[in-house]
Amino acid sequence: MTSEKKTALDNTARTLRRHILNMVGGENGKIGHLGGSNSAADIVTALYFYKMKINPNNPKDDARDRFLLSKGHAALVQYAALAECGFFAKEELSKVKTLGAMLQGHPDMSKTPGIEAVTGSLGMGLSIGLGMALGLKSNGNKRKVYVMMGDGELSEGQIWESVMAASHYNVDNLVGIVDKNKIQAMGPTKERLDISDLKCKFSSFGWHVIEIDGHNMTQICNALDAADEIKDRPTVIIANTIKGKGVSFAEGNAAFHNAGVTPEQYSIAVSDIDNYICS
Repeated sequence: MTSEKKTALDNTARTLRRHILNMVGGENGKIGHLGGSNSAADIVTALYFYKMKINPNNPKDDARDRFLLSKGHAALVQYAALAECGFFAKEELSKVKTLGAMLQGHPDMSKTPGIEAVTGSLGMGLSIGLGMALGLKSNGNKRKVYVMMGDGELSEGQIWESVMAASHYNVDNLVGIVDKNKIQAMGPTKERLDISDLKCKFSSFGWHVIEIDGHNMTQICNALDAADEIKDRPTVIIANTIKGKGVSFAEGNAAFHNAGVTPEQYSIAVSDIDNYICS
């Protein structure tokens, strides 16, 4: 990847974080999932603006890649990306979580162009993605399915049923991404249910595992490219991230899993994001 492309992606990641902040702060601010949206922002940027084949003018184009945000509570980051791609007007972002608006608290495929499935009941996204990937393969469609999960979400049993099935059926067009920010709603994941060595667990089920810094744009893009080369088994990218990344008072802070932002915090966050650059 050229330095010019990396700079462009860094700038886009910054723009997504600004959109996220404006959805939970400023004049139209709502209570929202700032922490998990920001931890995923660099990865989502790489997916939408580097890797995936998508068509904003035809969201259901058969030739598209699919992205499912299994950790659906972090919908703000996906909404920001979809708006920047042109799936809908950016003005819709100010209406997030408003009665009757197209952007609700969790992704809704019936309301929002570019959303592939209704998610938010944690643990379900990988099963849905697996079904999509199997369907694509059976139809001879070469596109991929990307599923982003939270690390707290991995305590759900349905995740591991899907992990086992995807390996059994050699679903090499399925790429799982774990946003490993190490904090869930009520505190550190390790203190709630310690699922320990993720690399070892996924490997033992037959998945190809890539572990990266989820805030290093070069590593993210290289991992997505490397997944294209893996045949006859699924790939998972374990992305080590920081909850609330890019906003100083939210980084590593469980209080901002789902919270509002005061006017004073908003001013601080604007400055933080303006100076944010991926590593």
